[in-house]
Amino acid sequence: MPDTATPSVLFVCVHNAGRSQMAAAFLTHLAGDRVRVRSAGSAPADTVNPAVVEAMAEAGIDITAEVPKVLTVEAVQASDVVITMGCGDTCPVFPGKRYLDWELPDPAGQGVEAVRPIRDEIDKRVRGLVDEIAPASRA
Repeated sequence: MPDTATPSVLFVCVHNAGRSQMAAAFLTHLAGDRVRVRSAGSAPADTVNPAVVEAMAEAGIDITAEVPKVLTVEAVQASDVVITMGCGDTCPVFPGKRYLDWELPDPAGQGVEAVRPIRDEIDKRVRGLVDEIAPASRA
């Protein structure tokens, strides 16, 4: 089967330092090469939130090497599914793309105790997304 069948997902939040980083890491961890994963922010922070890094490490996923990336029109155009997390009107919208808006608390400025329930909700939603767009082969 040609590689063009691989779905592509873009996670977008304002700072690309918390929610979208966790979602991208979970999707990469769960789906592997069955999905192309991107994340970006409309106003990216300088670094990923340390409490988010800690919370993900507790889940067995290392995101210490990740850096916030700026949202580009090209990233949106190259994605099949765009999942926004609180970026509001700053997220560009293109016809023919599937958009999902995940309402989640912003972990900015929060300690790891506050990040854990956000992480767990993102994990649950990403698992549902994987089941829908890139189910593991039953062969």
